[in-house]
Amino acid sequence: MPAAPVPLAGTARILGTLALSAATFMNVLDSSIANVSLPAIAGDLGVSPNQGTWVITSFAVANAIAVPLTGWLAQRFGQVRLFVLSVILFVIASMLCGLAPNMTTLIIFRAMQGFVAGPLIPLSQTLLLASYPRALAGLAMAMWAVTTLVAPVMGPLLGGWITDNMSWPWIFFINLPVGLIAAMLTWNIYHKRDSVIHKLPIDTVGLTLMVIWIGALQIMLDLGKENDWFHSPLIVTLGVVAVVGLVFFIVWELTDEHPVVDLRLFARRNFWAGAMTTSIAYGLFFGTVVLMPLWLQQFMGYTATDAGMVTAPVGILAIILSPIVGKNITKVDPRRIATFAFLVFALVLWMRSHFSTQSDFMTLMIPTLIQGIAMACFFIPLTTITLSGLPPERMAAAAGLSNFTRIMAGAIGTSLFTTLWESRAALHHSQLTESINPANGIAMSAVDSMKALGLSAEQVLAQINFSINQQAFTMAADDLFHASAIIFLLLIPVVWLTRMTILSKEAAEAAAGAH
Repeated sequence: MPAAPVPLAGTARILGTLALSAATFMNVLDSSIANVSLPAIAGDLGVSPNQGTWVITSFAVANAIAVPLTGWLAQRFGQVRLFVLSVILFVIASMLCGLAPNMTTLIIFRAMQGFVAGPLIPLSQTLLLASYPRALAGLAMAMWAVTTLVAPVMGPLLGGWITDNMSWPWIFFINLPVGLIAAMLTWNIYHKRDSVIHKLPIDTVGLTLMVIWIGALQIMLDLGKENDWFHSPLIVTLGVVAVVGLVFFIVWELTDEHPVVDLRLFARRNFWAGAMTTSIAYGLFFGTVVLMPLWLQQFMGYTATDAGMVTAPVGILAIILSPIVGKNITKVDPRRIATFAFLVFALVLWMRSHFSTQSDFMTLMIPTLIQGIAMACFFIPLTTITLSGLPPERMAAAAGLSNFTRIMAGAIGTSLFTTLWESRAALHHSQLTESINPANGIAMSAVDSMKALGLSAEQVLAQINFSINQQAFTMAADDLFHASAIIFLLLIPVVWLTRMTILSKEAAEAAAGAH
């Protein structure tokens, strides 16, 4: 067995850290930068804002599929080669996204971008840890974690500013110089330190089944609303394919010698409880992250930049507190920290459930700022719980599978939130419309006031309809925030189903960088 490469030193280590961090930053940034640009992208490409969310879900689903393949690909091609190739392909996919002439091609290129991004985060961690002496591993992971936390802050701000002052394709074009520089630096510094190549078998049947059932499920969720759900033969077919594909996938993965994902991990209580709570919580979090900019821009009159300002502060307290949580994760029961995170998430969502059309900028931003506390106390302890008690040889497979379920939950959460938002808004719209009748003196007085201002009957009706829409979608968003708060509270007992296990220092470091 070849010896591990010696740690880097001096300029090489600094440049290597910057190159790996830049590539990671670019990847994480692209998962959040498009959120505030969705209305602009949808409008420019002639689709509804809810259809525009496919730009996010296509990236997430493809990314989720690629993550479990990282280990096999790294052994087949070498860690450094795979990382550099992933960065270059990510740059090419980004350029194609910016040049996309319609929504169909943009979704295809975003899926491509998400797939090639799969190896970037796990390999950046691996290469970074190999660059530092063992005594500085914690420092290396802390710097890496800060990179992944800064990107969600920068994403909405940068995406909003670019959308308002340039045009939405530039949210993808900015990846070109960053990615090319990161690829060149990484290759120059690390190519002589590449891992040994092994020609291992790949579970092609399992991979095919995974793509089929995940693809069918996500398309069903994305198309369900506009096709009247299971009244449509297309949606029924997709549902059947998803269920049958999932059953065959589970059976195959449990019996194959080299499964693409090790489903036997779910036999461990800490793994299934940790992975389930992480995934559900992340699905709720990501669904609200997508919903907020849509509501602000469509019904509150916010520009993309202002919407970015409201959603960006989520990472500020997370950046400050994450290193503290990571440093103390071996001293405090992680279940206590995770419980605290869920209580803060519930508080934030309860605060948001009281938003109204009169809510000002600070009222909207304060819950987002507080949410940073929950973010810092969320990923690290839950990953610690999920990976606890596992032998070292199963750690990589467990991290890959838990990341797969988390990313998939984010995509499903996005689809469900936007679908339920429209559905609840339609219900509130019909209830509010019923109150506009000749017997309602206040409504008739408002109509007379608008007519007195010189508005025609059609203009009066249009103004009333806009006001009802604004109220209906705001009430629908409040419903989702309130339901999410309750679900976060219900997840707390699941966390306490796990066994108390303190990780080794090495495993805790891996947990600190797992997100």
